[in-house]
Amino acid sequence: MLIQKIVQELQDIPEDKLAELYDLIHYFRLGLSQEHRQPLAVSEVEPRTPGLLKGQLSDAFFEPLPEEDYLSSPTTKLSRLD
Repeated sequence: MLIQKIVQELQDIPEDKLAELYDLIHYFRLGLSQEHRQPLAVSEVEPRTPGLLKGQLSDAFFEPLPEEDYLSSPTTKLSRLD
């Protein structure tokens, strides 16, 4: 029987690795139970609006950064070839 083969393999795994294996098996099993749940019908799912879902960006978001802020950023200093 397959379960006996699995148990035999488990007996050969080092003790310090069993916690990792337990997590793998446990979350695999939980995933299987998620698959068996009945999916929502298309009519029950709220349609999603493309783009931003909540809120809006202010116009300031699209304005260019002041040059002194840009030149003083650490990433700019690393990428400049002065």
